[in-house]
Amino acid sequence: MAGTPWRAAGFPPMRAVILLPLLVLAACGDKQGDQPGMATNIVDQATSDVREVPQGGNGIQTAEPAPDISPPSTPVGATIPASIQGRWTGLDESCADRATELELTITPTSLVFLESEGKATGVSHGPDGRIRIDAAFTGEGQSWNRRLELRPSAGGRELTMIDDGRAVTRKRCS
Repeated sequence: MAGTPWRAAGFPPMRAVILLPLLVLAACGDKQGDQPGMATNIVDQATSDVREVPQGGNGIQTAEPAPDISPPSTPVGATIPASIQGRWTGLDESCADRATELELTITPTSLVFLESEGKATGVSHGPDGRIRIDAAFTGEGQSWNRRLELRPSAGGRELTMIDDGRAVTRKRCS
């Protein structure tokens, strides 16, 4: 049988691969005096301070009362009126084009523009059907807060949005 001295001695290479890690572990041994204060057996250290649980108790003691956590809900007055919900676009733009510059979708809780979205944080109604919306916006890696005033037309087919003194009128698509 030609090959390495390992094979000649009847020692296949696979046995060497298996035995090598075992030899390394055996060489490490259990040397308790090497590092004072070092726990060598975690189980023994952990169980040395076991206390009995009183009868009828579950052993759980709280340091302070649990906080009253209520499920998140839409803030009161943060629902956008159904009369202006839907899809809007610029007066000269086609409703068939879903990527127009003035594209706007209004849901009960948000204003979704082409490249940003504003979550309504407050909605109030003013004179002449005006609606003021405070929203927390995110888009293009940024976030900001904005107050918008929306003025729906008498027939509900047009919507004028005033943002920082600039007015933009859109037509209803759906």
